[in-house]
Amino acid sequence: MKRLLILVIPALMYADGLKSLLDFAIANNKMVLSKNLTQQAKQKEVESSISSKYPSIHVGGYYQNLNARSYSTPGDIYSGYAKVSVDLYDGGLKQNTIDQKKSLYDASKFETQSYKKGLQLSIVEDFYSIKNIQANIKALEEMQNQLKAELTRVKKFYEVGSATKDDIDKLQAAYSNNVYQIDEARYQLLSLKKLLALKVGKKVTTLEDATIQKPVGVKQEVSDDINALKKNAQALSYYADSFDAAYRPQITLADTYSFYGYDRTDTSHPEGLDNQNKLMLTFDIKLYDDGLSSKQKQSVTIQKMALKKQIDQQVQAQDINVELALSKITTAIAQIRSAKSSLRAAKSAYETVAKKYEVGSIDNVAYLDALTVLTNAKAQYKAALNNLQVAYASYYYYANKNIKEFVQ
Repeated sequence: MKRLLILVIPALMYADGLKSLLDFAIANNKMVLSKNLTQQAKQKEVESSISSKYPSIHVGGYYQNLNARSYSTPGDIYSGYAKVSVDLYDGGLKQNTIDQKKSLYDASKFETQSYKKGLQLSIVEDFYSIKNIQANIKALEEMQNQLKAELTRVKKFYEVGSATKDDIDKLQAAYSNNVYQIDEARYQLLSLKKLLALKVGKKVTTLEDATIQKPVGVKQEVSDDINALKKNAQALSYYADSFDAAYRPQITLADTYSFYGYDRTDTSHPEGLDNQNKLMLTFDIKLYDDGLSSKQKQSVTIQKMALKKQIDQQVQAQDINVELALSKITTAIAQIRSAKSSLRAAKSAYETVAKKYEVGSIDNVAYLDALTVLTNAKAQYKAALNNLQVAYASYYYYANKNIKEFVQ
């Protein structure tokens, strides 16, 4: 008993629950971290575009040394200056750029959320696929124990002449095939755990049982993918509008204050100004560019139209996927009833066949068939239960919900 506790307690201590796996993945998955960084970069682009609306201040200076002095020019001139400039009017270019960057930033947030929700569904699918394989391995191992015991029993009968070599060979073939299936299932289990570990961001060993709450009164929301497309389309609208600025006046005000110092001066090379303030107002408007900006706007507008078609397609796809997810739930519930009935019948049939086999009224072929049917029925029933959980998760995903909020 103590040895059993020693083996069980560490497994429980290091077992991962589905919800904890989802939380860990959202915080540590490399692609999630990448998208978070991309989102931060988009935010900085917004901040930089806002900063462009504010006045800019420049300071500088120069030193000039003439080896051979020119007439009326000192040999050495020192100068420093400070310049403040501001765009009084740019035709709406900067504001459109700000709005474009904000829309792209919002789109990146929706894209990040979409990836997180898709990652959750993928982890749930892997989680229950692992549970299915584990249930299959368990059923096969139970079958293996029965086959091993039966093989040992028949060998004893063979030694005393009550069984044939053919009886042993059939059982041995069934036993060897069972071992093969277990080995194959264990490799599948290992592969799935490795894939799950990659998605989660840590090693996965033992998994706790988990259930997902049945969707009741959960309403469908517009998917993050659709919202991201809408924001990208909005960004293209602002980008298209920015080309109109090319045909509008560009007005800039600049004020520059400079001061000067001189060396190696005389009457032929006098000092110049001590300081000077220059205020400059510039006005510029493009009169002709062969429709360059107009054509660029048309190109962006067409891209926006293409995105709108994608949005329409995505809206239809989401509605269809929600309907299919609901149908999947209904189908999974029906399959559970069928699998339960099949398991009940398989158990009854096996018990009957096993009794007849023990007394020699039927051969081992019928026994092996009944045992195989029972083994498959056990695995199928467990898989049906797990598939219902995946169906619930699929509905939450297509309804644009965070699956982890419904894990129990």
